[in-house]
Amino acid sequence: MTDFPHAMLREIYEQPMAMRRTLDLYLKGDIFNAAAFAPLSSWLNPRGEVLIAASGSSRHAGLAAEIILEDLCGLAVDVEYASEYASRTAPNPRQPSVLVISQSGETSDTLAALRYANKSGEKTLAIANVPGSTMLREASAAMPLGAGPELAIPATKSFTCQLIALYLLALYEAQQLRTLDASEVTRRIRELRVLPSHIEKHLDAWRTQTASLAHRYRDAASFLYLGRGVHYALAREGALKMKESSYVQAEGYPAGELKHGPNALVSASVPLIVLATFDPSSAESRERYAKTLHLLADMKAQDARILCIANAGDHDVAALAADCLYVEPVSEHLLPIEEVIPLQLFSYAMAIERGVDVDHPRHLSKAVIEK
Repeated sequence: MTDFPHAMLREIYEQPMAMRRTLDLYLKGDIFNAAAFAPLSSWLNPRGEVLIAASGSSRHAGLAAEIILEDLCGLAVDVEYASEYASRTAPNPRQPSVLVISQSGETSDTLAALRYANKSGEKTLAIANVPGSTMLREASAAMPLGAGPELAIPATKSFTCQLIALYLLALYEAQQLRTLDASEVTRRIRELRVLPSHIEKHLDAWRTQTASLAHRYRDAASFLYLGRGVHYALAREGALKMKESSYVQAEGYPAGELKHGPNALVSASVPLIVLATFDPSSAESRERYAKTLHLLADMKAQDARILCIANAGDHDVAALAADCLYVEPVSEHLLPIEEVIPLQLFSYAMAIERGVDVDHPRHLSKAVIEK
């Protein structure tokens, strides 16, 4: 399929190439491009403390990065809404390294957070997609992305490129801190290199499947998106995509929190979208997956409508969910890059079903800038 009636759909399909361009900015084959990472050599706080400030989809990338940086590097990471961090009246006495993330590099709240951190004497790092943008120029260090121009208001390829850059940042810091040995870093880089090909081969099938699913779920009044660990960030992102693309109310929750209140909402008109992928090589990931299976069984007994994102060939999830979209099994911290794309396509298809101008959702703009 190559017909793209909307910029959002075209940009979803551009993601494998955008990811490759971003990888090529920071890697030479299977090793880091030393020149690209040189500005980061003095960025990290001596105590390993990082504060991430961002808004919207970029904040969800930051939530994923919090888990990845803590797991791979042993860093202490907090994630703030940029609008809240920029409103602080006193600097943080611990002087954390501050990472700001933005598609445009001009988002007013995030730019204010960056300037607040710079004024407070904190080392700053900006990840942004637009070359020459203010954040990339004003931060102590910069990681530009290779997504290319993104015209649709819902972020798609810029988001996956943010995840790529953040994963590379984690691998680089893990190498510097020696929390991963050289062979493990190389293995992870090689796995990352083939990820765009995994995605490329599934795009047409995901597009067809999500169009069919959107027709079946078009009567939903709301969705609850559920994920554990790093996948919680993607539950939040999937819900945001649904809201801004199709105007359907959606919320993202940690899967373990469903029974602490939100379960009261679950009904035929409020389906569950559950991120049920896992890394077979990780004991922690397998444990989280087992808990997710238990939750799915409880929800099936409750007659919930359940749509899952699952590993290809996972018959256990398929037996418990009404519908499944499948991704290739990869390492735990790379799964979010795969699983977000069928979520993007489902939001796009729901918008089309509901007659929404998906490239120009009401009341939204591409970059939220002070006027």
